[in-house]
Amino acid sequence: MDGELGDFLRSRRARIRPEEVGLPCYGRRRVPGLRREEVAQLAGVSVDYYVRLEQGRGPGGPSRTKAGGVSDAVLDAIARVLRLDAAEREYLRAVARPHRRGAGGPAVPGVRPGVRLILDGMDRNPAYVLDHRMNVLAWNALADAVLGFDGTGVEDRNLPRRTFLDPAARDLYPDWAAIAEQTVAHLRLQAGHHPGDAALGQLVGELTRASADFRRLWADHLVKPCDHGVKRLRHPVAGLLTLPYETLTVPSAPDQTIVAYAPEPGSETAERLALLASWATSRTG
Repeated sequence: MDGELGDFLRSRRARIRPEEVGLPCYGRRRVPGLRREEVAQLAGVSVDYYVRLEQGRGPGGPSRTKAGGVSDAVLDAIARVLRLDAAEREYLRAVARPHRRGAGGPAVPGVRPGVRLILDGMDRNPAYVLDHRMNVLAWNALADAVLGFDGTGVEDRNLPRRTFLDPAARDLYPDWAAIAEQTVAHLRLQAGHHPGDAALGQLVGELTRASADFRRLWADHLVKPCDHGVKRLRHPVAGLLTLPYETLTVPSAPDQTIVAYAPEPGSETAERLALLASWATSRTG
């Protein structure tokens, strides 16, 4: 993940036209968007300071690596100039000061028995637990009926791998392009919070090599959490499912989240899920 801060800042200043921030635009520019010196001017820092920051050398000289000395005030000023949203501001802080966070290398602890009981009790809602690498750690029977987690290997239960490396994903998700973009944006946000996570870095490297779509989206530096929304799934038995979802963080394991699909009671999707649950029970009964 080396160079991530510089790549992110360059991608964000490239999307802002000078006239949008009150600067005159004379003639052709070699690169789109704002120049480094313009960002520095608008943020109220020296050009040398900003260049060092974008190069990951830190404002205090070569010994201050990874921009370790940058202050909240400077990061807030740069975020304002680059018009970062809340998720992008959070990501900027994470990649600008990775030494303030844990390395994130050890394996995620297992899912607590109480969390599994909660999943099993949600008999009308497909639900599963994700870690920060977007591995599916546990699921209930209805989530298995919808997404087919049982009988697959650990690597096949990683959502980014499923999205980009499994051809069936494009049939499962009618809105595959939107799902792919959302998956990459969330994975990048997690990568910013866990800069020393070797397994996460290996996952990004694997997907970058194996998928041109992932490679293109990763280069866009999208940053956005997947905390709620709506997904449409085309199930081979139940047909088209429209599934609003919410995510809940597990307090005792902050890197784990419960993802629960919650269709509107009485909706066509809710009725189809009930039939799917009966079908799944008959298969295992």
